[in-house]
Amino acid sequence: MAEKWQQQQRAVELDLYQFYCSVCLDLLKDPVSIQCGHTYCRSCIEGCWDQEKEKGTYSCPQCRETFTPRPVLGRNNIVAEVVEKLKRTVTQQARPSSPLVPAGPTDIACDFCCGTRRNKATMSCLTCLASYCPAHLEPHHSFPVLKLHQLVSATVPLKEKICAKHNKLMEVYCKTDRRCICYLCTMDDHWCHSTLSAAAERAAEQGQLFLSHSAVKRKSQERQKELNELVQAVKDFKVCCQTAMKSKDKLFNELISSIQKQHTLIKQLIEAREKLAVVRAEALQLQLEEEIARLKKRDADLEQLSHTQDHIHFIQLFKSLSISCESPDLPTGAVVRPQQSVETLTECLTQLRDDMKKLLETAWPKISATVFGINVVLPPVPKTREEFLCYHCPLTLDPNSVNKYLDLSQDFQRVTSGSYEHFHSSHSDRFGGVKQVLCREGLTGRCYWEVSWSGGVWSVAASYKNISRTSFDSEFGKNDKSWSLECSANGYTFRHNSVTKAVSGPRTSQIGVYLDYKSGTLSFYSISDTMTLLHKVRTVFTQPLYPGLGLKELVSGCYSEMKKL
Repeated sequence: MAEKWQQQQRAVELDLYQFYCSVCLDLLKDPVSIQCGHTYCRSCIEGCWDQEKEKGTYSCPQCRETFTPRPVLGRNNIVAEVVEKLKRTVTQQARPSSPLVPAGPTDIACDFCCGTRRNKATMSCLTCLASYCPAHLEPHHSFPVLKLHQLVSATVPLKEKICAKHNKLMEVYCKTDRRCICYLCTMDDHWCHSTLSAAAERAAEQGQLFLSHSAVKRKSQERQKELNELVQAVKDFKVCCQTAMKSKDKLFNELISSIQKQHTLIKQLIEAREKLAVVRAEALQLQLEEEIARLKKRDADLEQLSHTQDHIHFIQLFKSLSISCESPDLPTGAVVRPQQSVETLTECLTQLRDDMKKLLETAWPKISATVFGINVVLPPVPKTREEFLCYHCPLTLDPNSVNKYLDLSQDFQRVTSGSYEHFHSSHSDRFGGVKQVLCREGLTGRCYWEVSWSGGVWSVAASYKNISRTSFDSEFGKNDKSWSLECSANGYTFRHNSVTKAVSGPRTSQIGVYLDYKSGTLSFYSISDTMTLLHKVRTVFTQPLYPGLGLKELVSGCYSEMKKL
């Protein structure tokens, strides 16, 4: 008996769902039927059709069949009587309530809400091609046939997922035209194109999403590290400047009677340089903060996109998110702290105190240059050959240092190997035991030069002037006073202080060398269509560097030269 009663209850529940209005989601009130056979509350269907009055055509909210003119509504007495009996027989169960939010200007509105204020849609049905608020979505969770429909988050209007030509859902991706299409398009304009499902394309691009996500996150971390370094550099710079100011006051108090004018001038120089450098650093800091904000937002957008279930939305949005949001004016490595500190200024002032008026005229230019050479951070490292050439410095080989088995050209640019001794006058700078030569020019600051070579094994080097000329360790790279890149047809080897390291890179006959004295870097590049970094030295240089060339293995007629650019 109890089992029979339960079966009747389930039958009543089924009847209840059949007599719900699909607009208000409640039992029918004053039910009316339209030509297509569907039944609604009179007030619900009247409200829907009032909104379509300007179009002149009226549609069924369920099957979308259109009618012209507006149908005259008649009461469905049979349905009304059944509904009344159901109300008397069964207590209507309270339906679960869901939060309803009015749709804003940027929200997707529910397609089934009537009236001027429509609710925000939370899900879209790719089968019904409609968007639903939580209330109107309830049948998709209750009716078995609707449970089979594909629901996705209502993130973009459905019209953006509908083919404008065939009015069908876009479920195919055309690899030829790189856009989403419907299945009818594959038999029409795209019949000979390479196509695959949107799900398959999304799966293919998922890996790219992961790479982009990782790249953005890594770039954000790099920029954050640079920002932290910049903030610390500014703090250290201010401390150094304050220390320099105190040292200056102490030293100039001893010289105040004779160099009051210079006292005031150096104070102005330090303050002006500090202000200018800090302003530039703060501008760079603002750029870094803005880029970090953009990268973090892109990271969040990519993270959100990676969890979306909507293939079409994923493909359409990923195209824009895969475009770099990095500032072209802010390359990686923008924060380079100089090795030189304000202590150099203090040393110069101490020397000035000792020399007094006698050396004032010669010491003052050095003091001024030192102040102007101090920075919070240095400019970014050049990336292209054109940028490197902005720092090019003309070089000439020193005839007083060339080994007797090497021959110099008349313009002192090229050195050629020989099998016999050339006549060179005796000089203390001449290399005796090794076939190599230094340039005349000592370099500080930012400098760039290029070397070309042909045949043999040559070393492209930079060295202090006081390198040994006769001992066994005078060869470039076999002491702590020189840095050497050995070049041959078989590859490259870097050597410093007798420690060697194999270097990989494109094998060319042209080598570019970039010196950033203040930041303590010496870089060797292979020059072809692009600049390829072979090896970078990071140290603190204590003396000017002199470029050099050395012959490691002899091949008849081989040569090397400092290129004129």
